[in-house]
Amino acid sequence: MKPVHFLYFFLVLVSCKNDASKLTKITAKTIAIDSSIAPSTKIVRLIAPYKEKLIGEMETVLSYTPKAITKKSVGMQSALGNLMADMCFEMSAALFAEKTNAEIDFAMFNNGGLRANIGAGAVTKEEAFKLMPFENELVVVKLSAKKVVALVQYFIANKKAHPLSKNIGLRIKATEFQLHINGKKFDTNKTYNVLTSDYLLEGGDKMDFFKNPEKITRLDYKVRAAVLHYFEKVDTLKTAIDTRVILE
Repeated sequence: MKPVHFLYFFLVLVSCKNDASKLTKITAKTIAIDSSIAPSTKIVRLIAPYKEKLIGEMETVLSYTPKAITKKSVGMQSALGNLMADMCFEMSAALFAEKTNAEIDFAMFNNGGLRANIGAGAVTKEEAFKLMPFENELVVVKLSAKKVVALVQYFIANKKAHPLSKNIGLRIKATEFQLHINGKKFDTNKTYNVLTSDYLLEGGDKMDFFKNPEKITRLDYKVRAAVLHYFEKVDTLKTAIDTRVILE
C-alpha cells in the first residue's frame, strides 16, 4: 500500500471511531391496560388448556368442615387462628425434630397473615391458596425467656387474636399474665423453640421480639405447603375457641 493511501485509510478509520452515536434523549409513553383492549384470540386459545387444568386443580376437594371457620375474635382467639397455629405446629414438629433432635415448644403467627375465612362444606385446594397466598416459609427460633415475655406483652397490648398453638396456656388480667407452656409453668431460666414465619422473623407486624434469636432453624417448608398437607391429611377440620387464652 502506498504511503498516501495508508494515510487516507487511517484518517477514515479514526473519523469513524470519533463519530460514535451518543444517547441524548429518552422518551416514554404510558399505555393503560384495561377492558378497552381486546384480548388476543390466538393467546386466549393458547392458554385455554392450561387455564382449565389450573381451575380443575384448584377445585380439588381436600377436606371438609361442617361450619365456617373464621377470623372472628372471641376473647383474643379465633377459630381460624387456632387452626392455623395448630396445623402448622403439627406438620412441622417431626421435621424440626429430624433436623435438630429437639422439640418445638409452641407456635405463633400474625392475625393479618390470615387472608381468608374457610367456608362451610368441602374444603378445596383453592381455600388453602386464599388463606395463605404468600410464599412465607416456616422457621423455628430459639427465644430467651426475656423475649418470650416480650412476645406475651405484645400479644396483650396488641389486643388481636394472633394465632397461638394449643401448647400455650395464657391467663390475662389487665396487663398481668400467667403463662404455661406444654402444661408447665413458664421458666424464666429457659429458652423456648417457637415456630413462626420468616416474615415475622424479620420483625413483620412489629413483632421485633423474633429478631436476633439465639438460633434460627429454617425448615425449608412453606406455610401454604403445611396448610395443604394438613388439609389432605384430615378428613374433617376441627377447631374451636378453647382455654389457650383466658381473659379475666
